[in-house]
Amino acid sequence: MESLAMIGQWPVANAAAGVVRADGTVAGTYGDLHRRYPLASVTKPLAAYAVLVAWEEGVFELDDPAGPQGSTVRHLLAHTSGLAFDAEKVLALPGTRRIYSNTGFEALGEALTKAAGIPFAEYARQAVLEPLGMADTALEGSPAADGVSTVADLLKFAAELQDPRLLHPSTVVTATSVAFPGLKGVLPGYGAQDPNDWGLGFEIRATKRPHWTGAHSSPATFGHFGQSGTFLWVDPRAGAACAVLTDRPFGEWATQAWPPLTDAVLAELPAAG
Repeated sequence: MESLAMIGQWPVANAAAGVVRADGTVAGTYGDLHRRYPLASVTKPLAAYAVLVAWEEGVFELDDPAGPQGSTVRHLLAHTSGLAFDAEKVLALPGTRRIYSNTGFEALGEALTKAAGIPFAEYARQAVLEPLGMADTALEGSPAADGVSTVADLLKFAAELQDPRLLHPSTVVTATSVAFPGLKGVLPGYGAQDPNDWGLGFEIRATKRPHWTGAHSSPATFGHFGQSGTFLWVDPRAGAACAVLTDRPFGEWATQAWPPLTDAVLAELPAAG
């Protein structure tokens, strides 16, 4: 795809990217697809997928208690547990505010480890990474932000999100639909959003302004971006997904560079198809 060549003009030392269609075919790539990059918060969708596999396998229920008093696995996945961003402090009652929380995802990891009887990283490897052939991906450390991966591996995950094999399709629909609708909150890096829509581990584009995806991204677009200069989005209307990894931390450069790339990719997809 010619649009991915735009990445060559970005103020980053290293970057890689790829676009995969809903049928699993790769529409285009850029850079070294096998270079490993820190994912930062793009770790969360992978962690959430492992949690959802655990739910389907009967390890626990989504409405089982987890996290602070009154919170459940579902609340933690949807950033509605009330936990602060990076502390064990409770800022709100569960289900009343959308508070983006690394602490909440760490609580998820603890809940899965306890219920499954094996470390979260090992469960994720067996349940998600190994079945998808993501040999260069690891979720050691915090389930919120310590993953490492490659574009080649993320394209496998993006294909799975569009045509699920590890989860029932209805589970993916649930995970990528709004959980606890109508809640306000802050989208890190982009300010207050009303509503601040999220699914179960996936941010949903909906009507957010400003946003890290493109002006022409459909409201149903879902995914995540990371403070390490990384993102993964899936646009069901376009029938495609895009993964980008860089070695420059998120900042103003990203808010300026990412949306035009997404719009260019979306514009090129009909011709590519």
